Amino acid sequence: MYVLETDGLTKEYSHTKVVDGVSLKVRQGDIYGFVGKNGAGKTTFIRMILGLTGVTSGSFQLFEGEKLKTAKKRVGSLIESPAIFKNMTAWQNLDIYCTMLGADKKTIPDILETVGLHDTGKKKAGDFSLGMKQRLGIALALVGNPDFLMLDEPINGLDPTGIVDIRELLLKLREQGKTIFISSHILGELEKIATRYGIISSGKLVEEISAEELAEKCGSRTVIKVDDTVKASAVILKFLEGTTDNIECEKNSIFIKGRIDNIGELTNALFKEGIVVSGITTDENSAERYFIGRMEG
Repeated sequence: MYVLETDGLTKEYSHTKVVDGVSLKVRQGDIYGFVGKNGAGKTTFIRMILGLTGVTSGSFQLFEGEKLKTAKKRVGSLIESPAIFKNMTAWQNLDIYCTMLGADKKTIPDILETVGLHDTGKKKAGDFSLGMKQRLGIALALVGNPDFLMLDEPINGLDPTGIVDIRELLLKLREQGKTIFISSHILGELEKIATRYGIISSGKLVEEISAEELAEKCGSRTVIKVDDTVKASAVILKFLEGTTDNIECEKNSIFIKGRIDNIGELTNALFKEGIVVSGITTDENSAERYFIGRMEG
């Protein structure tokens, strides 16, 4: 089931397309990482889905075509800074939100327990740390027990401890059956939780890719520079007992998936066949480098 589907979604301000023809799909159970630089159009995209700004062209649907009026009641959100009452406790903030949304106030203890704010007592939200405020913002998004959460930069500005807390919270929410759409430019953290990614650059969706596909693209590889790639490839394939899918050739370089532990023995095998080896390195193609490369075209 697709929780969110967009088709050519576009938002234009003063003849500038801030979001430009974005078509993406979020599956039920995903933690969908929406990746892009600041100003790429991430927040505007989320605001369109939530009905906070109009759509210039294109369309979207929630929960495979459910009527928007009822579908949006199944969506919780955190956009930019949490809209909290600083002179009130976490409990009081949730109490007001429950009243506004007509939600059951008996769920407040469970929500506070889920986000780790059950023991804050009479402490005012204005005295919370930034990480606690973000968790309270997510708690407010959970009022009404939504199936789908849209979170805009929830870890931006947090210290390492706060980032870990939010990461663990998001993984817990997924285990509870929530689908999560999270925008961020902090790529290293998204890599630890996301199941699927959408990469946006200058308003355009550059690529959608699963976590498995990303891992395949970003694994370690050994690079061997030789004088004869054709002859060397045959030797390497025989030595590694691999397939042609495991190596690629480019000019005078051979790229082999993964690390090679017995690199000395491989080098000797190449020398015995008269192949000149001019260099051997291990190339770590990190996810962050991949994302940056895609965002920069």
